[in-house]
Amino acid sequence: MLIIWKQPADISGIAGWIAISIIAYFVFQTSAEVIWRSTLAGFIRSFAVSLIVATSLLQMAYMEHTGALKRIIIFIKTIASENRAIQIMMINIGFGTLMVSVGATPVSLLPPILIAMGYSTYVAITLPAIGYDSLCTYALLGAPIVVFVDIANAFLGKGHEITLSQAGMAFYLFLPVVSTLIGFSMLWIVGKWQGVKEGAIPCLITGFVIGVVAYFTNRYDNLVVLTGVLCGLAVIATMVILLLVKYKKVFDKSVLTAEELTYEKHYPLWKALTPWLLLIALILILNIPKESFDYLYRTLKMPITGLTANGRPLDTRALWNAYTWILVSTILSMAFIRPTAAQLKSTFKTWLKRAPRPVFSAAIFFAIGEIMNMSGYSMVSHKYQTASMVKVLADYSALYFHNAYGGVVAFIGLFGGFITGSEASTIAMFAKYTLTTAQNLHMSQFDLIIIAAGLAFGGGLASVISPAKLQNAAAAIDKLGEENQVIRVAFVFSLILTLVTSIFVVVILKTIG
Repeated sequence: MLIIWKQPADISGIAGWIAISIIAYFVFQTSAEVIWRSTLAGFIRSFAVSLIVATSLLQMAYMEHTGALKRIIIFIKTIASENRAIQIMMINIGFGTLMVSVGATPVSLLPPILIAMGYSTYVAITLPAIGYDSLCTYALLGAPIVVFVDIANAFLGKGHEITLSQAGMAFYLFLPVVSTLIGFSMLWIVGKWQGVKEGAIPCLITGFVIGVVAYFTNRYDNLVVLTGVLCGLAVIATMVILLLVKYKKVFDKSVLTAEELTYEKHYPLWKALTPWLLLIALILILNIPKESFDYLYRTLKMPITGLTANGRPLDTRALWNAYTWILVSTILSMAFIRPTAAQLKSTFKTWLKRAPRPVFSAAIFFAIGEIMNMSGYSMVSHKYQTASMVKVLADYSALYFHNAYGGVVAFIGLFGGFITGSEASTIAMFAKYTLTTAQNLHMSQFDLIIIAAGLAFGGGLASVISPAKLQNAAAAIDKLGEENQVIRVAFVFSLILTLVTSIFVVVILKTIG
């Protein structure tokens, strides 16, 4: 439906849910009760993503209507005007990663800025969609990796659980390589081989910095979810230092219009940033003290019981998950921004217009994944009467791919990311299948995580060919239709990056696993 009829993700998701439910009912002898329970359970499992989408869209609408977002955009426009390579790294990887980590959408925010900076329409659509891809795992304050750990622990069973840091130390291995390749891809898109040559040093430094910061944050359970935020800030700081070393201007207000200069004077930057600053501060306060993290993440799980078909509780961790604190930071920032009643009314009106479909899109693919996992399960005998869809797919994958499975798993992720539009939804749909296949191939626990990481990174790399994201980028600069030109070149880059990721999975399995 996405490719042939060009239907949006939510409509395609409903069609997929109907198809999967019919197959589960008639082919895998799954009862209607198991299907509806799995659907509801999938919606609840999606909270780590869907509610973050909901609250972050509310925060973005609030910042837009109070003028905070406009002030931030004006600030970004002044950055690194004398060095294109550093500007590309700082804005698209640094700010892009930071934005997506706190719930903002680079594909909507950055294209107008890039156009104002003199970039072409093609570049302004492409760069925001690819810049943050290597750190998609840590988007929305680590929602994808949190989803993966929950799915992996349900799969591995009690006594064999993995921690966030165990998953993080496997996932982080990909970051320096993928980040550097994405940097070179952006340089080529802007300036072909001359751009690659001129920007090689900033690009290599960016990949190195991301690798170092990610190595540190992923060693500790309470810092894993902050990887995207800290990597984004580190890239920005490093590029500022590089500009100073080269005796180049960090900020250049000559690029601003008279109206923007006036707005800048009357709206302090710190005030515009308060929702994000408060959010980062709250997340740091809750996660850095080990006692606080252990209590909110491991003890206060706030489970929902009696819903799943197999009787397992659904841990919500509502007071740890980022959606709670995105909402809290938005409310607290009102003391500084002081929105008017009209601005708040406009905020909610915009939010109600924008939020329902992407929130539902995030949730429906979790429901599909849950039905695939529970197909064939009987609530009477409390066991699988037939092999589930996931088991059948995994058995055939192990039979046909054998030890080459590590080389194809990233392409499965790319396919999943293209369909669902997000890495988290890709993980929700295909993580158990991937883990089951790896287990059938008698891989170790570390190898299982590496295989899943390959899947996740493939899903993240699909951002640059996601129709919805490219359309958002094109719409942000009133160039709908231009995304069709972008996707042709972007498709080649996504295949190359996914191929390198696949090779890297195989290398890790052969050398470290």
